[in-house]
Amino acid sequence: MQSSAPCGVLKTDHLGTVLVANERLGEWLGLSAADLCGTPLAKLFSKASMIVFETSIVPLLTLKGQIDGASLDLVNSEGAKTPVLLSAGVSGSGENTVTTFVFLLADARRAFERDLAKAKVEAETLLTSSQREGELREQFIAILGHDLRNPLASIASAMNILSRETLSEKNERIVTLTRGSIQRMSLLIDNILDFARNRLGDGINLTLSEGATLESEIEQVVAELRSVHPDRDVLLDLRNADDVKCDVPRLGQLLSNLLGNAITYGDPKRPIHVVARKSADNYFELSVKNYGPPIPPCAIERLFDPFVRSNNHGDQIGLGLGLYIASEIAKAHDGSLDVRSTESHTIFSLRIPER
Repeated sequence: MQSSAPCGVLKTDHLGTVLVANERLGEWLGLSAADLCGTPLAKLFSKASMIVFETSIVPLLTLKGQIDGASLDLVNSEGAKTPVLLSAGVSGSGENTVTTFVFLLADARRAFERDLAKAKVEAETLLTSSQREGELREQFIAILGHDLRNPLASIASAMNILSRETLSEKNERIVTLTRGSIQRMSLLIDNILDFARNRLGDGINLTLSEGATLESEIEQVVAELRSVHPDRDVLLDLRNADDVKCDVPRLGQLLSNLLGNAITYGDPKRPIHVVARKSADNYFELSVKNYGPPIPPCAIERLFDPFVRSNNHGDQIGLGLGLYIASEIAKAHDGSLDVRSTESHTIFSLRIPER
């Protein structure tokens, strides 16, 4: 018998006489464990509990061989009662029958149950509050994204009109910079809206087509980036992409996110390589390769999580949603978006199956 056990334990023979008891039970009763040996178990209970023990618990043990959580009162050497919960199990038969009794302090058990119930209520309240706050935050993001679109579209239209005018070199630079800001903000709004929809349960919605305009979409995305960043060299290798069944604007958004990432973290003195093609195993493959510092393995593990930004750049640019949204677009197409980063280059590769 373990004296350090938090419960009282004893064993009785076929006559109900205590064979052995632990010191914890002796402490509760004001006796030593040795003093308890040879004592009829029934005498350890109060009068009322003794009646319950002999008329209910003993017959149940004889019939079922075990009992759990019976509420009784032990009486110590000074006559004070100690409420306990009794569990017991019978082994052997006849004169070799041994019954093991385990006693738990009822007050401690009830206090534990009260604390457990209180903790459960507090956890449920906190969870409900967090869910409400999360839903409100995501709804706010969605509304904010929609409300930003209209004024941004007006600014974009104004810049397009100005770009067709004869402007001074200084004003041309201003228009180019403004168009670049519009492009980044438009992409940021798209990512925020997609993130909000995804978290609110709508997921990334696809409108599939046969991809007849996919090549022109890719060319347009690359052309836009070249116009906004005329100092960056973007090389495009485009082959047999027009018969891919996909959501063309979504793949354009994915490419725009990958290119934005390459512009931010790639070596500005070296080109960005974009390759789009149908593979021999009937997959559409799109890759964006840039030269720059490698991404640490520990960062790659979380690279496609929302709000994760690389530490390879001094300025923490953006919200860290671009790669997450790109990954979700790939998943919506039953495809994958992977990254491989070495000392010489980093390459993001999309593969989606032919539908």
